[in-house]
Amino acid sequence: MPVLDLGDWIAGGDIAPLVAQLRDACTRTGFFYVKNHGVPQSVIDAVFDATRRYMSLPMDERLKDKIDERFRRGFMPIGVTQHPGHKPDLKESYELGLDLPLTDADVQAGRPLHGPNRWPADKPWLEEAAMAYFNHTIALGKRLLRVFALALEQPEEFFLQYARKPMVQARLFHYPPQESPTQLELGAAAHTDYGMLTLLVQDPIGGLELRTREGEWVAAPYIEGTLVVNLGDLVKVWTNDRYVSNLHRVANRTGRERYSIPTFFNLDYDTPVACLPGFVEPGQAPRHAPIKSGEYLVSRFASVQKYRTPAELAAEEAAG
Repeated sequence: MPVLDLGDWIAGGDIAPLVAQLRDACTRTGFFYVKNHGVPQSVIDAVFDATRRYMSLPMDERLKDKIDERFRRGFMPIGVTQHPGHKPDLKESYELGLDLPLTDADVQAGRPLHGPNRWPADKPWLEEAAMAYFNHTIALGKRLLRVFALALEQPEEFFLQYARKPMVQARLFHYPPQESPTQLELGAAAHTDYGMLTLLVQDPIGGLELRTREGEWVAAPYIEGTLVVNLGDLVKVWTNDRYVSNLHRVANRTGRERYSIPTFFNLDYDTPVACLPGFVEPGQAPRHAPIKSGEYLVSRFASVQKYRTPAELAAEEAAG
């Protein structure tokens, strides 16, 4: 996997070399590293410290913050996520997203996955560290969308028009040691991500693995000062399968506690996702039908998590 250096561009340099490198990475594996990315190391250190501190608390205390069904914010214990054909993932997390007040029009309308974050009042250090990191990754995600748009031969601002209220989510992951990982029971079973871009900071323990186009599983090791970036499934629709999201998994074989923090940078709920003109031959039909970004994401969440939309919850309550 290549390492893309964003430093010169962020400082005002030429974007063209990054565009070429990203295009090459997207056609090969859909995974790459970025360095000089603009997320301060002090912010990364602080969010890892807060995650370790929180995950070391007694389970009874963490379960007071258990994820709410309506907004999907809070503590998610082991056993909630299960991919078809596998046992539940051996990981726990604290979930957060774009923080929207209850007065927000989309929240009041019951739009799925839109709402306020949930924080334990007696642990202000968790919110402080997590939100500082989250806000930096939103800024990084928007930068990368500029490079990505040019790689797809679109105007630099193309994707930013769909990032006014993006469905960005972050997860503070803890993977307990696993004595004997198997293909059916892993920290995270083999899967592809759902949306646009995933920005991942991982600790030095390692454990992330991806499958090459030839079918071989290889490690995506920790590289100091970098974040790992990978494509989600919606990119297949934009590019008619020319850029493909990559299968990956997590197996914690180290005998130590593992932590990682992905930010899933997804576009606005109503973003129309369809094959771009440069990715289909004249007279041919795209391989994927147009879809709405948010509707697709919700359907994928429901397939691996015990997730019901606000409308479904309301209907159940009304039925008694």
